[in-house]
Amino acid sequence: MADSPAKKGRWQAVRHGARRVDEATPDSRDRAVDALRACAILGVVLGHWLVTALVAHDGGLYTASPLGRMPWLAPISWIFQTLAVFFLVGGHVATKSLASARARGLTYGQWLRARLGRLVRPVLALLCLWAVVTAGLLLTGAPADTVHTLVKLALSPLWFLLVLAALTAATPLVARLHPLWPLAVVLHVDVLRFGLHLGPSWLGWANLPAGWLVPYTLGAAWTRGELDTRRAGRVLLVFGTTATVGLVCWAGYPAAMVGVPGAAISNLDPPTLAAVTFGLAQCGLALLLRDRLRRALRRPLPWAAVATVNLSAMTIFLWHQTALMTTTAATLWAGRLPGLHTVPDGPAWIAARLGWLPVFALVLTVCWGAFRTYEQGGGGRRRVRGWRVRGRRSRVVRVHRGVGRGGQAGRRGRVARVGQANGAAGGEDTGAVPRVPRGHRV
Repeated sequence: MADSPAKKGRWQAVRHGARRVDEATPDSRDRAVDALRACAILGVVLGHWLVTALVAHDGGLYTASPLGRMPWLAPISWIFQTLAVFFLVGGHVATKSLASARARGLTYGQWLRARLGRLVRPVLALLCLWAVVTAGLLLTGAPADTVHTLVKLALSPLWFLLVLAALTAATPLVARLHPLWPLAVVLHVDVLRFGLHLGPSWLGWANLPAGWLVPYTLGAAWTRGELDTRRAGRVLLVFGTTATVGLVCWAGYPAAMVGVPGAAISNLDPPTLAAVTFGLAQCGLALLLRDRLRRALRRPLPWAAVATVNLSAMTIFLWHQTALMTTTAATLWAGRLPGLHTVPDGPAWIAARLGWLPVFALVLTVCWGAFRTYEQGGGGRRRVRGWRVRGRRSRVVRVHRGVGRGGQAGRRGRVARVGQANGAAGGEDTGAVPRVPRGHRV
């Protein structure tokens, strides 16, 4: 009972902070966009933690997947392979941001540097740390195969960022491209690869940009207002689901929508037609959920949670595999722990792995605390109306003068607004640096 007042005080502080985030958010911000981005990021993280195993064997580590020994787990990949939703949001926000930048007189080069700069900083932090780790492992005699496994796993998120950066740079060219064009490219490539068995071995990699260009151009269509009706979402959901079921059941595509070590065909490496049609279904479902998400996020606590994830989306994405590997390596001294170092060969492994998820999350939280400043711009701490904010370019709170004496903003003389904090990750930033009123110390 002695702890009850303290716990009550902490809960009140959380609720108070959530209310302030809610009040600081502009009415014009589409909270559904942030919710979809957060769901996409967390889906990828949880998916990797559930289907990636580092098995200890003969003094080294190698990767394995429960999907290889338990194919009936394929529906897990249908839930957590959410990359299409991320590209949908990315295309929507990039085209919206580019139009806003042009309206303010910014050049394409200025806009692109602002967006890609937010990608480069956190990536450089990851590369630098793993360069040091790799050198340390090799110098201490770690098996070369183990080092290769760890480095490959740690840097695996970078392929996604390279594709995102390329599509972002091509935004002016693809802003009005119909999604059927890249879908047709994927269709023809797969017909040549799997139907006619023609073409060079690298032909499938043409699907890497084309496959993710499909949801990216759907995002651009969203910006143009072409997907505002629920009918558009239903068409995408029904068509994508029907096509995916047909491809898996009758065309020989794998049921798992992620790569499985040892499998003859991967739906994701590079993307196949089945992965793209599955992404269409996901995009349709995401569009149908927009209104419900907006209503749910009118409440301060859910919105504060979504905003927190969005502020560090790239940090979470880049470091989640490092969190898994850190946990695995740090516990090797204890022997082969179930669900962590053992072969994923049955339901017992799944139950044990679920127990490790909170540990992965805790280690990821440590990584987040150490490296989030690289995403948010660095530059030390500042205080804005009671908020502690790091960095200069990725501001959480925007401060400006009130619009009049009659309203709340006018009475207080200034109002805090949630800034567009994560542009490179799909955030609704405009590229402008927030301005602070003269004489207001930040």
